[in-house]
Amino acid sequence: MIYFIYFLIVVTFIDTFSQLPIISPYAQELGASALLIGLIIGIYSFTNIIGNIISGYYIDQKGIKKIVSLGLMVTGIILITYSFAETPTQLFVVRFFHGLSGGLLVPAAFTYLSNKDPGEKKGKIMAFSGACVGIASIIGPAYGGIMKETLGINFVFSSIGILMIIMSIISYFILPEVQRSHEKKNTKTSGITIELIKRPLLIYGYVGAFSLMFSQGILAYMLPLKVEILGFDSSLSGVLMSTFAIVSTAIFILPTNRLYDKVPYSITMIIGLFILSISLFALEFIVARSLLYIIMGLYGVGFALIFPSMSALVAKNSNVNERGKAYGLFYGFFSFGVIAGALMTGLFTDVFSPFLIGAIVLFINSSLLLIFKDLKVVQDTNYLSVKRASQK
Repeated sequence: MIYFIYFLIVVTFIDTFSQLPIISPYAQELGASALLIGLIIGIYSFTNIIGNIISGYYIDQKGIKKIVSLGLMVTGIILITYSFAETPTQLFVVRFFHGLSGGLLVPAAFTYLSNKDPGEKKGKIMAFSGACVGIASIIGPAYGGIMKETLGINFVFSSIGILMIIMSIISYFILPEVQRSHEKKNTKTSGITIELIKRPLLIYGYVGAFSLMFSQGILAYMLPLKVEILGFDSSLSGVLMSTFAIVSTAIFILPTNRLYDKVPYSITMIIGLFILSISLFALEFIVARSLLYIIMGLYGVGFALIFPSMSALVAKNSNVNERGKAYGLFYGFFSFGVIAGALMTGLFTDVFSPFLIGAIVLFINSSLLLIFKDLKVVQDTNYLSVKRASQK
């Protein structure tokens, strides 16, 4: 059954990545202004945060199976409605609800992986889930771009939508409900949320999620511009993005994934953030094509160190009855990072290099995490084990 969840993650992220090369041109074809195009793109990430949080609370109250089936069905239907958008306003509304429904899926999938077998090592499981994201990041943009040119943009939306509807039906019948803990639950959900936000090693995961997607937002915006300024063919930016995705996916699936359960998650995440900072800094100054490939490969190494580590931190430092909320918050920071990265890039492109700003932000974040790593309160162990031991 775990392979079905891995496939679910691939499909969910293909839904997101396939739209990267087609949404802006689609909005432009419908007559959207530059400002409205930005809003159409950004509203997805904004409502995705809301969907992530709703998903987290629903998972902890009703279970994972229902939210997965519901999220897949609603998202599939919404994807099909893209074909009926005839104005920028209608496209904006569709994107609004797409982000909301899409936000239900990822926390549910990762909560299921975390709950599957408490005895398994989380790092390796999350490495395979990271490989699923990497595969989707390779397939998604290529599928969206190629299918748009050959069969039309409506086919892209409808085909993925139909696949999600089929998966919704399958998941309803074959996906078992994960048994929840019989531990006494705190009925004050606001108190639980505050505790999850304040929990030391969960903070590591949240900062990692924000920082990773902050850098991704900058990279997606600036790398094509960098390639254009250097006078290379526009297709090079896609090849460079694929380079980092291939490198990170290879690390996820090769024996190198044993690293995640041998080195403390917080350490691998901090090292990954430092590597991303160095990569963004280098991208500002490098002009040779060969060096661009090397730096994007290095970026892939950083990405590979961060993603499983921060996901495992959430799994190891939350119990079954609160894990949905923890992952909801976690992926809320994911979406917030995308928004912040894109907004910062748009505001400061003409004033200061977004690559340098991103490098500085990631360097500061990783440095702060490294400093706090030495504090007694932040020890890279299972939070719940420490908590139970202190209560004895």
